[in-house]
Formats: sequence, structure tokens, C-alpha cells
Amino acid sequence: MFSDLDYTDKIRIFSFSFVVISALIIIILERFIPYNKGQKFFREGFFNDFILYNFLQSFVLGVLISYIIQFIDNVTTLSEYRIMSHFPIWVQLVFFVITHDFYIYWFHRWQHKNKVLWRIHEAHHSTKSVDWLSGVRSHSLEILINQTIEFAPIVLLGASPEVAVYKGAVSAVWGMYIHSNIDVRSGWLQYIINGPEMHRWHHSNEEDTDHMNKNFSTKLAIWDWLFGTAYRPAKKSSVYGISDPDYPAGYLKQHLYAFRKFRKG
Repeated sequence: MFSDLDYTDKIRIFSFSFVVISALIIIILERFIPYNKGQKFFREGFFNDFILYNFLQSFVLGVLISYIIQFIDNVTTLSEYRIMSHFPIWVQLVFFVITHDFYIYWFHRWQHKNKVLWRIHEAHHSTKSVDWLSGVRSHSLEILINQTIEFAPIVLLGASPEVAVYKGAVSAVWGMYIHSNIDVRSGWLQYIINGPEMHRWHHSNEEDTDHMNKNFSTKLAIWDWLFGTAYRPAKKSSVYGISDPDYPAGYLKQHLYAFRKFRKG
């Protein structure tokens, strides 16, 4: 039956299988070599993140973003030039992974410094148990911005269609990995490739503030090392989340909370 599918369907099935299998491997490793022992699998907010953020929001935004990109392409007709189509697929994929990761690093830093952008980013930091699923908790406006910027260049520069599918799979797996509750010591690779030993500190809410505004990188840790935001202590973080005691639980309330009035002073 698999042989009867067209090439595009095979790519989608392969990518989906890659994400699911990677998730299962990460979940198993969290049980056997946890970064923070005793962290529950069905932790607070699990179903909120798994059902509403991961499935419902992802589906709706995926459709909306595709229409936005199609509209931009119809107006500009940039994809007709097929600028990237002459390069091998692996070169296209590497190019878009690196360029988007560079953008994410700087936009992420800006979110932590700008009070308006922080409002659509704080949901991502609100989980008190950081694990493989934590990365999906992101405000819809943040996703709308970042994934439009992630996938629009792939279409507008005329890359091969499968590049977007591969890029989506890589982003999904890497997002699970860097948030995972796995005790990883990657040695010199952590100067290049990002992992949980640094990114979990980015989500830390420890009283010691040395970790504040550090470790903004997503896939490539090299940006943090190059631009002076790396933090990699030997100790582990054990406290996560944000300091706002009024931050609500639940998808809708978390979305609406981003639009609360700013306090004066």
C-alpha cells in the first residue's frame, strides 16, 4: 500500500513517523535519565498543552499561515523565480534551518526585553514542569509570527516542496529535545548544538538570577556563545515558570491574559 502513495504523501508519512518515534524515545529517556527526578509525566497543564496547544492550535494556525503565505506569493510572484530550486534538497534544508534559527535567536532576545512582545511569550515560560511537551505552549500570535517567517521564505524562494515538511519535522523534534527532562551532558557539542542542559536554564525561575536573559538559542547554541548570552553551570535548575502569581491556567485564559492592561509606573 505504501508503494501506491505519491512522493509527497510518502514524505509526509516519513516526517510524521520521525516526529512520533523521536517523541517516544525522548519520553522513555526522561523516565530513565531524568534531569529533575520525580517530575510527573501527566504534570500540571499536560492536557491543556497536548490537546489545545499541540493539536487544535497547530492545525488552525497551520491553515491560516498557509493562506497568508499564498497571499504574499500571489501579490509578489516571487516563487516563480525559483531561486533555491537549483540547490540540492539537503543544502536548501540546511540553509533554511540556519537562517531561521539566527532570526529566532534575535527575536527571542527581543521578546525578553520588550514588554509588549513578552506578553505573547510569557505563556511559553509559564509551565512549572519543563519537559518534552513544554515547547508547544506558545501564544498563537507568537506562533503566527515565527512560523510565517519560518515557512514563507521556503515558498517564496522556490525551494523544493519537501523542504517545508522536513523543516517542520526538524523544528518539532528539536523543540521537544531542548525542553526535555533528560540529563544530557553533550560536552563540546553544546558549543554548537543546543540541548536541555542549557535551555532548561532559560526556563529557570531560581532565586539566583545569573541565568536571567541567557540561553536564547533554539537549535544552534553557537549564537549564545558568539553574542555573550551563554550560561552553562555545572549545577542543575529545579524551579521553573514565571513569578506572576496571577498567571492563569487554561488555554483561553492564558491567551486573553496577554492583553491585560499594563501597570503604570
